[in-house]
Amino acid sequence: MTAAYSPSAHAGADSLEPPRSEVALVIDLESSSVLYEKNSSEVRPIASITKLMTALVVLEGGQPLSEKLDVTSDDIDRLRNSGSRLPTGATLTREELLLLALMSSENRAAHALGRNYPGGITAFVKAMNRKAAELGMSQSRFADPTGLSSENVSTPYDLVKLLKATSAHPLISRHTTEPSHDISLQNGSQLTYKNTNRLLGNDEWNIQVSKTGFIKEAGRCLVMLTRLQDREVAVILLNSNGSLTRFADAVRVRRLIESQGTLAML
Repeated sequence: MTAAYSPSAHAGADSLEPPRSEVALVIDLESSSVLYEKNSSEVRPIASITKLMTALVVLEGGQPLSEKLDVTSDDIDRLRNSGSRLPTGATLTREELLLLALMSSENRAAHALGRNYPGGITAFVKAMNRKAAELGMSQSRFADPTGLSSENVSTPYDLVKLLKATSAHPLISRHTTEPSHDISLQNGSQLTYKNTNRLLGNDEWNIQVSKTGFIKEAGRCLVMLTRLQDREVAVILLNSNGSLTRFADAVRVRRLIESQGTLAML
């Protein structure tokens, strides 16, 4: 088993600088080896990482992905008054809403998915928490499908379980890693949405599942399943300061793992 990386052991080595995110966990999924951890048992708000659970509940609910759903005023964020490019009155398929929620973290899309679940938002949130319990995410709680509520909380270890569950759904993998997508609205206008993960499209990365998140209480967050040094690795980075730190931290994680692989061959 590979020992977890110790930040103090590499202090002062700029090329092996540890992640700056307040909470971090990197796990080799095949061996379950912890490659790096920092405050990894803490329960924290997870912002739009929540949308991975939203996607699981939508897909496992079995509702038709081709069904057309309306975005209504009920889907407007009145908790944080965040903006949205998706206008009320827009009609998209359930799969298109799922794509926008996962790829571009579109809150109205995520809320519309929950609202159109049998029993509405209340039933949807109950289903989210049932699924969390089923996955053994004992330290996780969900309060809404968007992640706008700070009551959506989890731990890095629980989020690894969520990533593994989502990786079993090819549609989630595809939609979380699609670089961009065009949506045509009924009024003839077209919207181009881009993925919120800046690492996608970089040939150095082989990412299977990805999700970013941000609210004030959670900081900037990033979770991924990726291949590093021919290993399937889960990367959890929570509460990063600055819009680019979480992506820089992913690069730092990559360097740490590559250095471990080099040392193992010596």
